[in-house]
Amino acid sequence: MIRLTDLALPLDHEPPALEAAVLAKLGVPQEDLLRFSVFRRGNDARKKTAIKLIYTIDVAVRDEAEVLERHHGDPHIKPTPDLSYKFPVMAPEGWSGPRPVVIGAGPCGLMAALILAQMGLKPIIIERGKAVRERTKDTWGLWRRAVLETESNAQFGEGGAGTFSDGKLYSRIKDPRHLGRKVLTEFVRAGAPEDILTEAHPHVGTFRLVTMVMSIRETIEQLGGEYRFGTRVEDFTLADGQLKGLTLSTGEFLPAEHVILAVGHSARDTFFKLHERGVYVEAKPFAIGVRIEHPQSWIDKARFGPNAGNSILGAAAYAVSHQASNGRAVYSFCMCPGGRVVAATSEEGRVVTNGMSQYSRAEFNANSGLVVDINPERDFPGDPLAGVRLQRQLEEKAFVAGGSNYHAPGQRVEDLLAGRPSTGFGVVQPSYKPGVKPTDLAEVLPAFVIDALREALPVFGRQVPGYDHPDAVMTGVETRTSSPIRIRRGADFQSINTAGLYPAGEGAGYAGGILSAAVDGIKVAEALAVKLVAAA
Repeated sequence: MIRLTDLALPLDHEPPALEAAVLAKLGVPQEDLLRFSVFRRGNDARKKTAIKLIYTIDVAVRDEAEVLERHHGDPHIKPTPDLSYKFPVMAPEGWSGPRPVVIGAGPCGLMAALILAQMGLKPIIIERGKAVRERTKDTWGLWRRAVLETESNAQFGEGGAGTFSDGKLYSRIKDPRHLGRKVLTEFVRAGAPEDILTEAHPHVGTFRLVTMVMSIRETIEQLGGEYRFGTRVEDFTLADGQLKGLTLSTGEFLPAEHVILAVGHSARDTFFKLHERGVYVEAKPFAIGVRIEHPQSWIDKARFGPNAGNSILGAAAYAVSHQASNGRAVYSFCMCPGGRVVAATSEEGRVVTNGMSQYSRAEFNANSGLVVDINPERDFPGDPLAGVRLQRQLEEKAFVAGGSNYHAPGQRVEDLLAGRPSTGFGVVQPSYKPGVKPTDLAEVLPAFVIDALREALPVFGRQVPGYDHPDAVMTGVETRTSSPIRIRRGADFQSINTAGLYPAGEGAGYAGGILSAAVDGIKVAEALAVKLVAAA
């Protein structure tokens, strides 16, 4: 097969135009074209009146070697790479050796467990939260009734934090082994729409993620894996630098010397316990800020101009960034087209925001994190857990500013720029539930964050018309952009000072989103499996 990249056609092209473009690009007659398929499709909207679709196409032709030789040197005409996944090892039939343990059933833990199960290693999956259906009910309980379940919410439970998000399945990580393709293929097998295999920026939305997670669990269990929901790891037993076992919230001691730690970025009690036990933990950069909302129609018009509303383009997204004069980077994060801002706390007396979209992205508002960078060396040197403490402090302030009832504090852009509290909202109504209290976000966020936002908003308004509209709404606080810590690991994927502990995914500081976390889960599972099978 031959892969063509960067093949551009007009947005409104007719279907036969794609085949014609393939023939023209390769310079072959139609009778030499055996078949072709779309590997990926994106768009180039830099010229709003002349938006183009950008294709990557896999093509089968007669005399493939001749065609490739003729186009030698063309970076857009290459052999199609082998995307198939190959297991590094397989356990002997009827494996009776040690069972690996996976802590956490988010995207990282889910894919780690699936790979281990497919290699015949029968993993045990420990998840502090509930199965995804029950967890969904608990999460909606906070949104609808302001009732928080601290072990079953938008952060904790089967599927992880990514379940209640836009379900974005793209990443900027380097992926020479095409492990991302393995993730997407397994997601399609579990019920995700097949277009995630071809769209340049695929997403699945919350409701589809729920059913996918359940399907993957069934596969893991059929392969001998075991789930333990409602079970929290409360302590780690170490001896001479080797992990020996886990103390569970059920009172059980689970002997375990091969453990993947995939706990997510909100498992703060676990971070403190690991640090207490001497596992090497270090602070890492993250970001804090707000969720900003605009009507989706404004973003569509700003990005697509007269083509706004085109069904091929769907709901428009954006990405903005600015280096503020106070030395802070300000940028959009986790942009959710046609979605809503959601309550994402996991601790009592604290307010946290996140963004969510369904697959249709058909709700009224667009939202995005609008955040400012935090750097440990500058902001809290010498304390690996200071970032956690800062997050908690800001979340507590947000809880009080919102009315101490899990409502969130919010402010109109015009009021934030003018340095005055909001007393109400205008044409843009906040979507966060259970509710938003108009106030002054300067009472919640550090001065350097407010200063950076005030400088950046007009800049973003020039990049995305309407972004700094007076009635655009900001809801606080967005604190859990990524993990504030990293559990350092070596080339063998084990903790640098605790053998048998494999830190993985977003909570350990090695991923930032569903796809990158899932890919990291595969890598760590492979490393553990190779070591386990070799020792058998």
